[in-house]
Order: sequence, then C-alpha cells, then structure tokens
Amino acid sequence: MLSYQHGYHAGNMADVHKHALLAVMLDYLARKEKPLTYMETHSGRGLYKLDGPEAAKTGEAAQGIAVAERLGWFPADHPYPRRLAEVRERFGRASYPGSPLIAALSLRRYDVMTLAELHPQEFAALEETMAPFRATVLRQDGMEMALSRTPPEPRRGMLLIDPSYEVKEDYAALPRFIGSIARKWNVGVVALWYPLLSGDPHREMMADLTRAHPDALRHEVRFPPARQGHRMVGSGMFILNPPWGTEDEARRLTGLFRSLK
Repeated sequence: MLSYQHGYHAGNMADVHKHALLAVMLDYLARKEKPLTYMETHSGRGLYKLDGPEAAKTGEAAQGIAVAERLGWFPADHPYPRRLAEVRERFGRASYPGSPLIAALSLRRYDVMTLAELHPQEFAALEETMAPFRATVLRQDGMEMALSRTPPEPRRGMLLIDPSYEVKEDYAALPRFIGSIARKWNVGVVALWYPLLSGDPHREMMADLTRAHPDALRHEVRFPPARQGHRMVGSGMFILNPPWGTEDEARRLTGLFRSLK
C-alpha cells in the first residue's frame, strides 16, 4: 500500500519526539572522526512545507513543532533546533526537515548515506531534496535494502526504521526484521519509531521486541490528539545500542511531554 504521505503530518508532536532523539544521536556519532553509515527504510520526501495545503488541512504542525518552539523546549545549542535553523535558512521559514535532511545536515562528507522510498511521488521529491547532498536514494523496499546492505561499510553507524503502519502486518514483521538486522550488524544503532494509537496495536510488537532485546532503550511519550477523533495519542522509539546521551535526552523529553495539557 502506497497511499501514505507524511506532508499531512510533518512537524507534529511525534516528529518532535523522533527528530529530537535522532538529532541527538547523530550529533554524538558525528563527533568522532571515524566515518559512519546512515540508512533509512522509509524516507518520505525529506522536506516539507508547513504553510502548504497538507499541513493546513490537519493542523498537526500547529499542535507540534509550533508548540514546542513557543514553549522553549529546545535550547539554541541543541542539535534539533540547529538543524531546523539550517533548513529554514536554506529552504524558507515554513520549511520542516524530514529525517533524511536532519541526517544529511548532521553527517560529514566522508560518511555514507542510503535512503529508500517506494512511493513514486515521495521518491521523486526525495531525489530532488537530496540532490545537493552525498546520498544514495533508492526506489526500493526499505527492509530489503537494509537486509542487503548489512553489515554496512563503514560498520559504525545507524539505521532508522520509520514505517507508516498502514499495513497491520508491519507490526508482526518488524520484530523478525530487527532481529535479522541485529544478528548481522550487532554494533549498529537500530532505531524503530512507532505510533501510540488508541487501542494500542503496538503492544504485541513491543512485547516481542523487549523480550528479544532487553538492553534496548524503549522510550514513549504521550500527547493530546491533534484534533477530535485523531487516533494518535503518543510516539515511541525503540533503540538498539543507543549512543551516549540518548537516555538523558529521553528523560528530558519525558518531562516536557508530561507538561502538555
């Protein structure tokens, strides 16, 4: 199924959670001069316009990044607002980066970046967005891409798994997929994002993952639905081999999200 387009949801509270942790992890990994690999299974278009009709239709950005910035959640030296500032300077004040652009601005010229996206319109936009950066952009199933490229070279690095969860089978497939990746690439930072939806469809998946990877970082935050009837009430990240400082940022974010009414 290829109907999902993140433009309707870009900059929402789930993005704030996911992208803050992503920026912190990449910032730490990039401090060492050793090269690293970054891969994404579901990349989207990489760049979004928060003044566009998609964002206006849902209002999720207004309930997400706009709230976080108004409340001063992130100091200026935090890597997340630094990436936001770079994107706005380069692409305009209403621009918001997807995770591929956050990664591209965090990596160095000698790092390796591979992005997969199957949706034809999203893939075309991703190619255009990433053209100025050193990235391999593939119109390919992201899980197949990751399995075929692990362990990567350089072995040091990170994989972000960010499905749309349009297909219920994703919940059952992800623990097996992550287990395969971890066996092939035991030193990699493997980060899975998942939504907290009414009815908790993630529960069994997370029980399987937690049982298989007891040392992983599991971090969940909850927030009010962006509009009446909206099923998303929170955001989760499950991270194998979290870089130093990730748990501290997760605890900080827990307090910030709890302050929401």
